[in-house]
Amino acid sequence: MPEQHSTMNTEDNTASEGIRLQKILAQAGYGSRRKCEEIITEGRVEVDGELVTTLGTRVDPKSQKILVDGSRVHINDHHVTLALNKPKRVLSTMSDPKGRWTLRDIIGDKYERVFHMGRLDYDSEGLILMTDDGELSQHVMHPKYEVAKTYIATVEGRLGGNVCRRLVRTGVKLDDGWVKLDKCSILDQNREYTMVRVVLHSGRNRIVRRIFGSIGFPVKRLVRTQIGPIKLGELKPGSYRVLSPVEVKSLEKEVGL
Repeated sequence: MPEQHSTMNTEDNTASEGIRLQKILAQAGYGSRRKCEEIITEGRVEVDGELVTTLGTRVDPKSQKILVDGSRVHINDHHVTLALNKPKRVLSTMSDPKGRWTLRDIIGDKYERVFHMGRLDYDSEGLILMTDDGELSQHVMHPKYEVAKTYIATVEGRLGGNVCRRLVRTGVKLDDGWVKLDKCSILDQNREYTMVRVVLHSGRNRIVRRIFGSIGFPVKRLVRTQIGPIKLGELKPGSYRVLSPVEVKSLEKEVGL
């Protein structure tokens, strides 16, 4: 195994030269910036035959040979971003040791390096964004950029407009703190069920189900219809489409890229 080096082209002595290694790996589709930092600190990256474990190391991808786990890193200047409509009983992962359906079963092997930006729980449906652009993924998933997400929830019981207003105005207190909806509107209802459209920025796990469950309106069906400017539209369950350059630019603008 090559010796570890921690001073090769570091940020301290070459601040104006090259590109940070973790950014290069993210651009090459190895995951979010944080994931790429883990790859580096785990000792899986070599530059010109030398093991590099120092975050902030700057390299020139055009003139230097970068390897991850022994394989050459190819910089991807032409990223792909997908919109996928996840059906119920599909895991928001790329593989499952138990053999359950995953996102990979929907997109196949055409886009080898794409990964999902966020998740939907097993029984929820709707829009998931996927990309091979680690920089974009990092921004979309980071709480700092507060990407709004829209859901259509069908809940048990007849939910009144006063409840919707309270969820927006004061919110509810859950085990992990207070949370409010940005918007809440009733779309349809009968004696047994109410269909509501909700918008919120929180990315906490199962947050919509937890909000309504905490006030006595269990969610029977949940569909995510929009993430930032990207809409689910007419995309059929179990299918996907490639976002247009205009859509990608609108998403990048939304998250400060």
